[in-house]
Amino acid sequence: MELGLVELLRAAWIAGTLPILIASLPCSWLGSFHGLVLGFARRGKIMKSSSHHKFTVPQRFFSHFYVVAVVWTTLLLIATWIYARRMAPIVSEPFFYSDLVSYLAGRSNTFSFHRSQLINSENKFRVWLSVFLLLLMEVQVLRRLFETLYVFKYRPSARMHIFGYLTGLFFYTAMPLTLCCTCAPNVFKFCTSEVMEFIVKDRSSMQAIEFDWWDLVNLFSKLGWCQWIGAAIFLWGWIHQHRCHAILGSLREHVGKVDEYVIPCGDWFEIVSSPHYLAEIVIYAGVVFGSGGADLTIWLLFGFVVSNLIFAAAETHRWYLQKFDNYPSNRVAIIPFVC
Repeated sequence: MELGLVELLRAAWIAGTLPILIASLPCSWLGSFHGLVLGFARRGKIMKSSSHHKFTVPQRFFSHFYVVAVVWTTLLLIATWIYARRMAPIVSEPFFYSDLVSYLAGRSNTFSFHRSQLINSENKFRVWLSVFLLLLMEVQVLRRLFETLYVFKYRPSARMHIFGYLTGLFFYTAMPLTLCCTCAPNVFKFCTSEVMEFIVKDRSSMQAIEFDWWDLVNLFSKLGWCQWIGAAIFLWGWIHQHRCHAILGSLREHVGKVDEYVIPCGDWFEIVSSPHYLAEIVIYAGVVFGSGGADLTIWLLFGFVVSNLIFAAAETHRWYLQKFDNYPSNRVAIIPFVC
């Protein structure tokens, strides 16, 4: 049986999540496996100095993740937007937005469309929903690129494992694709057809590509409650992550020695050791909620994000406890009042 894009992405997220879940089990005979997975995940301050230059890269290479994410997410967003305007034009059918709201709010749709409709109603909803989710992620990766370049001040000695680096590149390639995986194959076919037509035909005979801001205004004005709540959750996590990253970035300004560390304080740092990870989970929870919660692939993406960040946060919390005798006792690793 031929595997499609959706199946491959689901398999990839499961394959990435299972080792982390297994390594997190409280079994003594899994200690070596736990150490192996942890070795791949370590970076920066929690990476042992003895392994600084063995299969590692500078931690400042984090910027590569977000360069890839911005370029790839932007390309997917533009391609999906053009495909949506050409193949699922929202202005050609007066009932489209009422149906879109019904779909995004989780209600069934039994409306009939004109025979001239280019794609059916369900696919229309999925295409424009993909545009919405990619817009959210575009806002996220643009901010993360800015922070990596101008907010964070990576120590010259900070390293990360090459496997973690490659995993990051994979994540920021597969993650945007997951948000539009249901329509991505058709978008790719459409873009390939457009490129071939451009090559074969004279440029003057090609249909002009127009960007209409009114499409964006209409889309946001007709979103269902599920999408507005998802966007609110996303924005809540987005704001707090930026605040926590600003706090981490400012620590280097108040440290004298290169390898000296201080306890971060402020915002969600008052309750957890890795609030930027907590905020990342909140951001992706907003994406899941905004998607309507009916896409298994997006749920598997969320599962990978949660398991990976909880695993990393637990090690960071242990490092803080070992490093500082006066570390606040009320702080937990990542989930407030839980762990």
